[in-house]
Amino acid sequence: MIVLDTHAWLWWLSAPEKLSPPAREALRQSPAVGVSTLSVWEIGMLVQRGRIALDRDVRDWVRSAFNSSATAPLAPDPDVALAAASLSARDFPGDPADRFIYATARSLNAPLLTRDERIRHFDPEGTIW
Repeated sequence: MIVLDTHAWLWWLSAPEKLSPPAREALRQSPAVGVSTLSVWEIGMLVQRGRIALDRDVRDWVRSAFNSSATAPLAPDPDVALAAASLSARDFPGDPADRFIYATARSLNAPLLTRDERIRHFDPEGTIW
């Protein structure tokens, strides 16, 4: 499995040319794709704040994204929540959603597909771009 960061999920479905060649290849080769449910929250917030516009209602976009792309929704469990909380505030960049998304990927021993340079610098072996 490969876990997608929020922007990677959006781009994979609506603008795949924004993905790097290694990211596109990783998606082609992965037997499964997962997306944290925190990414659903992030997309909803981005739409609400007017930072992104989707081609349909956000609920319809999310339903379609999970149905049409065979993407698995990954809800955080207590272990993921604790792993997210235990990431060093000094060493791990990003907001709480990034912490949950990263911890979700680590809990599955799956690479995280992300363009976020700070996360990639934190864990170059566990990320793909």
